[in-house]
Amino acid sequence: MTIVVKILLKFNQVMYHEYSNIVYFFFIACTLSLVLFSLAFFLSLSNSKDIEKLGEYECGFEPFDNATRHPFDVHFYVVGILFLIFDVEISLLFPWVIGLRTLGSIGINTMISVLIILGIGFIYEWRRGALVWPQHR
Repeated sequence: MTIVVKILLKFNQVMYHEYSNIVYFFFIACTLSLVLFSLAFFLSLSNSKDIEKLGEYECGFEPFDNATRHPFDVHFYVVGILFLIFDVEISLLFPWVIGLRTLGSIGINTMISVLIILGIGFIYEWRRGALVWPQHR
């Protein structure tokens, strides 16, 4: 009985030692994140009324002056969503290519069907004019 207890205690010590590195890393990451966030917050208070911050954003419309919303073009969001969809598609192709030999015909047929569905969606969005950049009015 004492041998079993000694083995279990030794196993627990080894297991806790293996996971202690993860706990240390998590503590260091949280501390570093908190320090950097606090530093950025306090440094940004001094120049919050900068002219560049009051200009247009990357999405192309003027910032809102008050709570009333002005109409703006949603084309920027459509392009962003399309980019994300096809970016995820490309990121899914890499592991598929790596495991292509082990997947067999089922894996090939599945990926071909996914590519066909995405291709039909791309052609649909292209025909609807989602990829045509709007002219300034």
